[in-house]
Amino acid sequence: MFRESTKDARDLSDYLRTGSDSFVRGRRRTTALYLAGTAAFGVVTLYQMGLIKRVPEPRLPFLDADRVDASGEAYASLDMPDAILGMLSYAVTLMFVASGGKERATLRPWLPIAAAAKVLVDVASGGILTAEQAVKHRAFCSWCVGAAAVPVLSLPAVLPEALAALRSMTGTSRANG
Repeated sequence: MFRESTKDARDLSDYLRTGSDSFVRGRRRTTALYLAGTAAFGVVTLYQMGLIKRVPEPRLPFLDADRVDASGEAYASLDMPDAILGMLSYAVTLMFVASGGKERATLRPWLPIAAAAKVLVDVASGGILTAEQAVKHRAFCSWCVGAAAVPVLSLPAVLPEALAALRSMTGTSRANG
């Protein structure tokens, strides 16, 4: 009925919480950034679901989150507010980032490769949504732009481990820093 602990699970716990190599530091950086992006999507969701009446943001001429986040486009995908889809997408990215232990680049190389690939998908998605704001609304949602910056800022943190995983798969190895 209850979950059982295993040595692998305890090792993973220790590694993610106390490890100090460059790969786990990159995973932590990515996690922190993606959690901040999820929080930004949460603020937008509060507005899109009517829990707050205005999206709080600086009063600058190129910012109008209320107009952007209330637009029909923001509700067109899967018949729901797009910020909820953003949170779901970022949760999937976090799943790839958090999965696997210290040797995942060699033992499960698909995990860091999937994490990097998902971050790249997030970069493209954020770019498209930011361009849509510029072209269709001639205004931006600061929270959305902040969330779109997350994967761009995460790329340097996920690429080294993904490259190590690729090297592992091709038989050329380099130590984890």
